[in-house]
Amino acid sequence: MRGAVRAAVAFSTLRSASQGPPRCPPPLWTWPPPTVPPPPPGAGAPPGPDETLISEGRATILFPSANEVFYNPVQGFNRDLTCAVLTEFARLQLQPKGIRVVLPGEEKRDTGDPQPPENGDTAPVPDGAEAPRTAKPGEVCEGGLRVLEALAASGLRSIRFAKEVPGLRAVVANDFSARAVELMNRNVAFNGVGDLVAPRMADARMLMYQCKADREPFDVIDLDPYGSPAPFLDAAVQAVSEGGLLCVTCTDMGVMAGNSAETCYSKYGAVSLKGKFCHEMALRIILHSLDSRANCYQRFIAPLLSVSADFYIRVFVRVFTGQAKVKASASKQALVYHCVGCGTHHLQRLGKVTSHGTGFKYGAATGPPVGPTCEFCQQRHQLGGPMWAEPLHDPAFVERVLAALESSPGRFQTEERMRGMLSVITEELGDVPLYYTLDSLSSTIHCNTPSLLQFRSALLHAGYRVSLSHACKNAVKTDAPPAVLWDIMRCWAKIHPVKRERLAETSPASRILSVEPTLQASFALRDDANPSSRKRGLKRFPENPEAFWGPKARAKAGGGISPSLQEKRKRHQNKRTERTDDGTSLKNFPCKRFKEGNCSLGAQCCYSHEGVPPATPPP
Repeated sequence: MRGAVRAAVAFSTLRSASQGPPRCPPPLWTWPPPTVPPPPPGAGAPPGPDETLISEGRATILFPSANEVFYNPVQGFNRDLTCAVLTEFARLQLQPKGIRVVLPGEEKRDTGDPQPPENGDTAPVPDGAEAPRTAKPGEVCEGGLRVLEALAASGLRSIRFAKEVPGLRAVVANDFSARAVELMNRNVAFNGVGDLVAPRMADARMLMYQCKADREPFDVIDLDPYGSPAPFLDAAVQAVSEGGLLCVTCTDMGVMAGNSAETCYSKYGAVSLKGKFCHEMALRIILHSLDSRANCYQRFIAPLLSVSADFYIRVFVRVFTGQAKVKASASKQALVYHCVGCGTHHLQRLGKVTSHGTGFKYGAATGPPVGPTCEFCQQRHQLGGPMWAEPLHDPAFVERVLAALESSPGRFQTEERMRGMLSVITEELGDVPLYYTLDSLSSTIHCNTPSLLQFRSALLHAGYRVSLSHACKNAVKTDAPPAVLWDIMRCWAKIHPVKRERLAETSPASRILSVEPTLQASFALRDDANPSSRKRGLKRFPENPEAFWGPKARAKAGGGISPSLQEKRKRHQNKRTERTDDGTSLKNFPCKRFKEGNCSLGAQCCYSHEGVPPATPPP
């Protein structure tokens, strides 16, 4: 609390300089459109010679042609999903207040009272209210949600919130770049949403600490930074209201997927592993980091939806306060033992919870679950984590988002992909952390790969549950122990023999296949082996949306990009397969033979002799 007060004092000058939102124009969802007062000179003017118009959803923004403010069109799926999740979250939060959230087209289909809360209690109606109020997109909702986009850049996401999400009281679009705030002011006026969106220029952390000190928390905080959100997590878990929503994006997947385990620990307090399950583990690492930071303030998280898509991950969590619930957080985290030979993984919980009369008793867990070496291939284990070991999603909430997509078709450009991904999420086994992949299991024992339906049928015949994962196309998420998986693969290898004479005796494949299976697997196809999303042909794992679809270059003052991403890729990739015909690219490397004194090619050598002193012959 003292730190928050100090932050409030340091931030007082920024607060006094900020301005409130302008006067509210009439609602946007009327026809014919109302007359909006003219914007300030230059604020809502048409695009200049160095600007372009970008349309996404119901928003159209002015965007500089130079790379002065960050924007990535591939993240449109991220923004669509956020609007869909925020709409359903608004329904949940505003139902007890007697406010009915209505989207365009729902007025004719749904004219009744708000649905009662999920716990079955009757929703209280505000005193003096004769009928439930209605919240529509584009209108200021008294008693609605207060939203903060902490790193708004061009303001596109905030403008889409204002025009597409009902039940909002105010949206604060913040950025620390003066150029970004200037662009946001123009875009807000250009879209006529000045009654809802208030641009701010401040350090995102200081702004959230200030709201915490003033006891004016936000109902929704959206963090979508360039790279890691780690510097903003501590302020975010404090500045969100009780039961509020945190929306966090991580694009530093190289760190979270195991390429830099030590960097991952410094940012998120967990060691990442470079396994086939790395994308789901990345989701669990960010959830662990959010929960551990919230625990410092007697708060805890409840995930609503966690998504791995393209080159980033996105999580939606609610934050609650409760000392008793915080005690159970240790039992929600786990370490991962990952075999470097066969890829088998085991989980070790950090704590345990046992029933004790009418309450619970918390203590340290016992372990480890593995021996000094892997029981299947006798290789060593890598230790990763801790990570979140509880479910990644709230199935009831995901079903609500899916139902809203079905009831309002055509609302989002990426609706087809959203429906496919959310359908796969509803089919996932929530109580089974991490997964295996068919190609990794087959490559370990050097056999051909069984089909997805054959392997799923074998697990179902053995009496175990199995599902897909939205994070990987070939994923197998099952509650079967690793011994059962390898028995199934041994049975498959008997049907499709492996050339054992080519395997080294100490290889994982030789050691796994040298053991006879105790389970006789059946690969006869079962009807329930084919998941519903696959039967319906939903768009579950789409192709790359465009060329060079990955993370874009960081925005720079002045807008220059040096060097461009395409030039950087050409310089650093395929050095050995795409050499130039004249061999000039090798002139950047010194000649080892010239350094040793035995290069006889002279000037015809393809390597450089400059700056390399020749070796002196021995006396």
